[in-house]
Amino acid sequence: MKKQICILGSTGSIGTQALDVISQHSDRYEVYCLTANNRYEQLAEQARRFRPAAVVIANECHYDALCALLDDCPDIKVYAGAKALDDIVEAQPIDMVLTAMVGFAGLSPTIHAIKARKTICLANKETLVVAGELICRLAAENHVSILPVDSEHSAIFQSIVGEGMNEIEKILLTASGGPFRQYSLDQMRSVKAADALKHPTWEMGAKITIDSASMMNKGFEVIEAKWLFGVDADKIQVLVHPQSIVHSAVQFADGAVKAQLGVPDMRLPIQYAFSFPERLPLNGERLDLFKQPLEFFEPDMDKFHCLRLAYESIRKGGNMPCIVNAANEIVNEAFRHDKCGFLEMGEIIEATMQKATFLPKPTYDDYVATDAEARRIAADMLRCD
Repeated sequence: MKKQICILGSTGSIGTQALDVISQHSDRYEVYCLTANNRYEQLAEQARRFRPAAVVIANECHYDALCALLDDCPDIKVYAGAKALDDIVEAQPIDMVLTAMVGFAGLSPTIHAIKARKTICLANKETLVVAGELICRLAAENHVSILPVDSEHSAIFQSIVGEGMNEIEKILLTASGGPFRQYSLDQMRSVKAADALKHPTWEMGAKITIDSASMMNKGFEVIEAKWLFGVDADKIQVLVHPQSIVHSAVQFADGAVKAQLGVPDMRLPIQYAFSFPERLPLNGERLDLFKQPLEFFEPDMDKFHCLRLAYESIRKGGNMPCIVNAANEIVNEAFRHDKCGFLEMGEIIEATMQKATFLPKPTYDDYVATDAEARRIAADMLRCD
């Protein structure tokens, strides 16, 4: 039987690469559902090619247009809205849900998929950033596996396979450093979105690329790693590695370090999540270690303010990471539209952390309320500027 896969966010970078993996292994995998937020034309094209049982467009404004594009495909059911996302992941035939949506919006459908006991291939890091304790508890209660898709967390996961209960002494989480690694603070004050979107090694969506430039993305990955691997944030060390060849590593109690290396290609961690514990053939470039050196540097926490704030949020705990994520989504979008300076993003996030209501033991409803409050506070500060 082919594994039935639901892709939340099929038109984004992760979603499109996942479809390439599925097309290379069509004897093993089949698409049950595809979803998108606004790109209904691309969603329709994907639906025509992969013939899923259903498609969901989250933005209900595009429902009629999507229906029209798929009018001659009566075998594909078309749905719209946030509730449809929650409902579709519970469909009985689905084996795996790839959560490739961006931002807080991925939390609710992930929770519904876990409660429906679907294997989670996690690419939406905000799910664990915002509600890591809740998600891990639900996964344990429902006996659901969460398989990491981020290249760094997949590398950590691959490094601990076969290690059983051996103690992890330290996680070495690598970061490219983004396009501004060698910039001074003064230079960083004047950078624009077009500069930040020129990532040196990875091809990603706009929001994640900006987060990578500010290193907030790496801060979120520290939080995600804490929940995925049960390691305190103080035992997770960020290493700037410009070549993006060592995707991350694990140091064990005896001092041994195991790492996963490869070319920067997100299809590899996507496929590993789909096929674990098997390794399947994958078309693509192969690593040649003769071509370039491997360099590692300590991140500058003064320049990359957002990385420091992420560490502070996880040490504080409770709903503080949720506050950081919400404020970051607001300032990230503002920066992309030239309504916020690059360094100003961190300043607004920090101010939001100080103003938003802190809750040490949040429930799901608390996370929803916190997200709304923090977004409002950050947006108000942008308007004041």
